[in-house]
Amino acid sequence: MAKKKKVKRSNIPLLVILLLITGACSAAAFYGYMKNRPAENDTALPQTVKQESEKPSVSDDGQGSSAEENASSQNTDDTQMPKDAPAEKPSDNAVQADVKSDAKQDKSDTAEAAVSDDARINELVANMTLHDKICQMFIVTPESLTGYSLVTESGLATLESLKKYPVGGLIYFSENLESKDQAKTMISATQESNSEVSDIPLFISVDEEGGVVARCAEKLGTTEFSPMYTYRAEGVDKAYSNAYTIAQDIASLGFNLDFAPVADTWSNPDNSVIGTRAYSDDFSETAELVASAVKGFSDGGVACTIKHFPGHGDTAEDSHIGMACSYKTIAELEKQEYLAFESGIAAGADMVMVGHITMVNVDNMPASLSKTFITDELRNKLGFDGIIITDALGMGALSNYYSSDEIAVEVVRAGGDILLMPADLSRAVTGIENAVASGEITEQRINESVVRILELKKKRGIL
Repeated sequence: MAKKKKVKRSNIPLLVILLLITGACSAAAFYGYMKNRPAENDTALPQTVKQESEKPSVSDDGQGSSAEENASSQNTDDTQMPKDAPAEKPSDNAVQADVKSDAKQDKSDTAEAAVSDDARINELVANMTLHDKICQMFIVTPESLTGYSLVTESGLATLESLKKYPVGGLIYFSENLESKDQAKTMISATQESNSEVSDIPLFISVDEEGGVVARCAEKLGTTEFSPMYTYRAEGVDKAYSNAYTIAQDIASLGFNLDFAPVADTWSNPDNSVIGTRAYSDDFSETAELVASAVKGFSDGGVACTIKHFPGHGDTAEDSHIGMACSYKTIAELEKQEYLAFESGIAAGADMVMVGHITMVNVDNMPASLSKTFITDELRNKLGFDGIIITDALGMGALSNYYSSDEIAVEVVRAGGDILLMPADLSRAVTGIENAVASGEITEQRINESVVRILELKKKRGIL
């Protein structure tokens, strides 16, 4: 027994050596595997991180956050969803995901498609960045552009701001105007600054209707007129001559776009926001006078805008302050409010301004955000192929309920071409950029609006 025990002890060192050798071999094998394993496992995580880092930022100014963007997107979708809409099935979601993926893949192809008969315009569009094209779709105040509280001249701040946001145009109000010489100098210097940034001159616009709304007559001493409603009995010749004179007056100062004439009919006596700004309280008479005014503005040398589609004259509320509602049906609009817009379009109106009127008995949405009114009614039914511009987007009818990015995206989705005076230019531009990046809006859709803008600028001798 003693001998056997001795043999067992003598084997212990050998076992230890074998264990050490086996461990060393296993470690070597594991190291070799780790060193030579497939590369895909290394790159998977970095690729994911890179994709997330490339998501568009909310703003160069650091406004908002990714969480806010998601919330904005959800709110926007909610405005389009009927209250009684059923929950989507997983298969429906899959189809939508495929459609969005296809939109992303096709975006680069459609972005280069020519949509103008003018070779120069196609070339200009092809050489513009997406940011440049989106900015071309905005007309803003000089204060919104520069961040200054009041602008009465154009200098370095205007130049630097146009470099960052090369907008399609500016709109001036009474506070910007001090004298004829000052206005001419400011406008000329602004166009000169823009020429250092872009090959596309600016729309220089103003609300000069005559009567109650007359910025230049009020501050610069251009020809004054009584409200349109007061001279309706003098007929179409008077409507033409007054519009012609207004156009010549403001064109001599450097303005090339007027947000006039008003095509609303003062059909509701309780309506104070339109009132005597309307040409008549009779739909047929309004149609006749508006057509003559359109010709007068055009012959006088400025682009003109009929407003506020589909008709603001029947509302009791003021859309500057909050929600303004119309209870007209499409059938009623066709027989009444549409008459003046149809005649204005036939007379050659360059733009139609869409109001923020909530059409309760149609789609219960503000017309300025409604595909039904912008595309189905105005573009298709009334056959308007010019520029569709919104009323000022900072007005309470919209800004009380939606953010600037939500509003901007909905306007473009609905078919609008120019977005007037958003409350936050940076956020509005970024909202559209993000929508293009996500495939919600195609770049071709942006191109369509930019082409219309450039074609009008060329038609009017601006470009």
